[in-house]
Amino acid sequence: MTFDEYQEKAITTLIVNPDPLMDKTILAMGVVGEAGEVIEKWKKIVAYNDGVISAEDRVELGKELADVVWYIAVLAERLGLSFDSLMQQNLEKLASRKSRGVQKGAGDNR
Repeated sequence: MTFDEYQEKAITTLIVNPDPLMDKTILAMGVVGEAGEVIEKWKKIVAYNDGVISAEDRVELGKELADVVWYIAVLAERLGLSFDSLMQQNLEKLASRKSRGVQKGAGDNR
């Protein structure tokens, strides 16, 4: 499955808010909320299991990571952005940073 194919299928599960701004805002908040769930699970692994990731932890982290991806894909669609294009642009940006030796550092446009 390509990123765009995933995006097309993901959008079919969206409950649309009739207010376009609120629709996008809820999706943006969903990205952060689900990312928070990922880090909460990670915190418990580190704090309570000395960093040992169980099979159940992997499953649960996978579910939360998939939720993050869903929100990103659907928000991108709402913004008129192709998920395939976003991922390709991201890989090109990271390859450029690597080739120029600026993977570490600050700033979006390094």
